[in-house]
Amino acid sequence: MSDYQRPSASPTTWTPVTASGGASVFSQRADVARVLRNTYALLAMTLLFSGAVAAAAVAYRLPAPGMILTLIGYFGLLFAIHKTQNSGAAVPLVFALTGFMGYTLGPLLSAILNLPGGANTIALALGTTGGTFLVLSAYVLATKKDFSFMGGFLFAGMIIAILASLANLFFQLPLLSMVVSGVVALLSVGMILFHTSSIVNGGERNYVMATVSLFVSLFNLFTSLLSIFGFAGSSDD
Repeated sequence: MSDYQRPSASPTTWTPVTASGGASVFSQRADVARVLRNTYALLAMTLLFSGAVAAAAVAYRLPAPGMILTLIGYFGLLFAIHKTQNSGAAVPLVFALTGFMGYTLGPLLSAILNLPGGANTIALALGTTGGTFLVLSAYVLATKKDFSFMGGFLFAGMIIAILASLANLFFQLPLLSMVVSGVVALLSVGMILFHTSSIVNGGERNYVMATVSLFVSLFNLFTSLLSIFGFAGSSDD
């Protein structure tokens, strides 16, 4: 009788999940898909809500809140969202922030509507913002390219743009205002790439913070385009 014995079957058959690191890879992909789904769902709802508040502000001719109140409301709500990002209180605060930003947008929209071709300017800025977001999002989702290297540059650029905007409150230079709007628009495009890439590559796991980041980038892009298109339209008259 031969001493050869057939090797016993391995207790665990090789699959992509049981392979080394396989489980974590699939878990990460599921987590990324969940964050993306929740982020885009909440982003869509907050955009609609903010737009409704902005439309109400235009319809009822609500006054602008002023620089001090705007900064307090904006940064106060951002701080509150950051502190509650892992609790159920975060989502209502996100709607509070986006609604407040919609309210601050109302007086700007009213001013543009009073200009010749103002409605076309708003439609063009809105369409360009939406189209830009869709193209950038599709690019990152398709390529999964990592744009994390842009973080420091974008943060520094936005700080400089804010300081230039504050300085222009005193100097009131139309050309400087146009330059700042152009810079903010470009930085906002970079921010959309940066934040979407962070979600896709697993760097951002909190859909509340992801939503706020993308909303603020879209808001800044839209308002910058409003200024650019509005200035260009007034120059043509």
